[in-house]
Amino acid sequence: MERLATGTIHSRLAIGHDYGSGHVDTRLVRYAIEVGRQRSFTKAAARLHIAQPSLSQQIAKLEQELGLPLFHRTHHAVIPTPDGLRFLELGERIVGLQEDLVREMQERRAGIGGELTVGTPTITGEHVLPPLLENFQMRHPRVRVRIVEDTPLALERATVTGSTDLAILPLPVEDANLSAQPILTEPILLALPAEWGPWMSEWQCALLVEEDVPDPLAHSSVPLSTVSRAPFILLKAGYGFRQTVRELCAGAGFQPHIAYETSSVEMAQSLVGHGLGVTLVPAMVKRPRGAKAPRYYELAERPSRTLAFVYRRDRYLSLTAREFLSMAAGAAAYGQHLPESPK
Repeated sequence: MERLATGTIHSRLAIGHDYGSGHVDTRLVRYAIEVGRQRSFTKAAARLHIAQPSLSQQIAKLEQELGLPLFHRTHHAVIPTPDGLRFLELGERIVGLQEDLVREMQERRAGIGGELTVGTPTITGEHVLPPLLENFQMRHPRVRVRIVEDTPLALERATVTGSTDLAILPLPVEDANLSAQPILTEPILLALPAEWGPWMSEWQCALLVEEDVPDPLAHSSVPLSTVSRAPFILLKAGYGFRQTVRELCAGAGFQPHIAYETSSVEMAQSLVGHGLGVTLVPAMVKRPRGAKAPRYYELAERPSRTLAFVYRRDRYLSLTAREFLSMAAGAAAYGQHLPESPK
């Protein structure tokens, strides 16, 4: 092995006699992994910052050394062969071990530092991350924290592939390769327009009559079935909370009539505030009372969601990431640095 200027380790893997004459450059293994992820030579080349013809030639060279094809090439996609799937599976393990080896040795020399990559859905991160990061960076100013914002589904994939060290996700997570450290559990609230709408039932209108009530949450809870015929505003497919809402509605005996879909819980609340439907929201995003703000009600079913930091269970978790998790756990245990719903 030889150390490259970039700090990675470059090596050649010994390949058994049945698979060709000798060794495979791990750089080519990384190239094949990216082609497998992107299902495209063009997209993989862009991600790897190399020319597409060069990448195609390198993969062909790898296949020649192995003595078998790794990919089926079509006009529309690049699909791994059965042998290719096995190669990619083992290759990801080897590349991951190499990256873990370099990172752990660097940390043994330098201690906590370097970079920490944290994935989060935008609105969730807005409420959870700033106070935690403020405390963390005061103690570890040398750490560069990179925030990746995306949908929960994309963040789960990113954490599995190692693109993020940690990600804030609602439980449960589907991938068995991920471990989770809970951060907080919060109620899920019903959001109704503050003013009467033509689609509202008599019971729904009755909820809005008491204009002098400062906080509907202080009053009796509402069965979710109360809004079974109301137009719903849901997050788009790919957001875990959308499925949560659909499951809660199914548990209450109905399927929601979806009037609007959005990728923003803030947009959903604005649509509710303008009388266009109802929605469910986590308590942390509850808006303060004001013009066109929804009115919030606890549900009789008392639904809740738990947020957690998730990470790859079979990969090296850096000292920096472990320190961040430890501080987050301490804050949760003592009720510090946790989001509060606006009053």
